[in-house]
Amino acid sequence: MMTDLRFDDNPVRPARRRGNIFRRDRQNGKIFGVCAGMAEALDLDVTLVRVAWIAGTLLGFGALILIYLLIAMIAD
Repeated sequence: MMTDLRFDDNPVRPARRRGNIFRRDRQNGKIFGVCAGMAEALDLDVTLVRVAWIAGTLLGFGALILIYLLIAMIAD
């Protein structure tokens, strides 16, 4: 007996990561992919994360540069 196959009209979405696991996104990243990975894990626009990171770096006298480099070395 043959079953009726039905297809949804929904567009195909790319597979999302399970949970909010942070990984660097090297395809969408500009330098090391840290901001792109954070944006994907937090489900935010990558431009917003980059602007926030730059503003935090300027307001924090460059402390976020060291944190960025540490994340780039630690994250896979």
